[in-house]
Amino acid sequence: MSYPMRRSPLAVAGILLVAAILGFVMLPAVVVTITAFNDKAILAFPPQSYSWRWFERAISYDDFRKGFWNGLIVTAWASTLALIVGTGFALALHRYTFSLKSTLEALLLSPLVIPHFTIGLGLLILSAQLTVGRGYPLVVLAHVILVLPFVLRSVFISLKNLDGRLELAASSLGASPRRVLFTITLPLLVPGLVSGWLFAAILSFNEFTATLFVSNQATQTLPVAMYNYVREYADPTLAALSVIYIVVTALLLTLANFFFGLGKILNVDAH
Repeated sequence: MSYPMRRSPLAVAGILLVAAILGFVMLPAVVVTITAFNDKAILAFPPQSYSWRWFERAISYDDFRKGFWNGLIVTAWASTLALIVGTGFALALHRYTFSLKSTLEALLLSPLVIPHFTIGLGLLILSAQLTVGRGYPLVVLAHVILVLPFVLRSVFISLKNLDGRLELAASSLGASPRRVLFTITLPLLVPGLVSGWLFAAILSFNEFTATLFVSNQATQTLPVAMYNYVREYADPTLAALSVIYIVVTALLLTLANFFFGLGKILNVDAH
């Protein structure tokens, strides 16, 4: 007769500690979500009465709608360009040995440690010196710089997991390097490419700090429009918009994990 194994007090304490940390991290999101349903035009928790009116305002507010479409344009360009550039650099760093290789890698990953406002301010000063307006190209350039490290990591991990024997087999059968790249390498990298693009798109769409410096009224994205809104109003509209952000982002990541397996792409599988 077998008896169920009892967890040690230390294991139970560890589980409770992890649950407490997750609860602490999720608490602001819970508070914002509940506040978004407040019927009154004030930020109050807990609400005295509940309503969907602020979600309707978040969707119908003109600046938010323009910022949303601007954000889609910038995100589409930035994430696609970052994917192309990041894939090229990932292939070069993984396949070849050359001088200053480590320097190039550190330079490409530097946006992870450099404050975003520094990058935004630097691009603003540079554009002023070159008499370049704060249009879409400048905003896209800023976003490409910021999301490039995430694309680079995603593709690089996929390259490490790639079975090189498949490429060697294609080469031995007479395929040219270009044919091997487009018929073997890139199709096998599709999960990493899609995951890298998805992460870049999410980060680009949510980017605020650098965008604040390089955008203007015509090119402001949704986060910048939200910042301008909160300077004038103090109603729960931003809380409602934040809830929409959280739900859409969680849904995209869940779908990406279901179809492509983000744990494998990011090299965090337990296997």
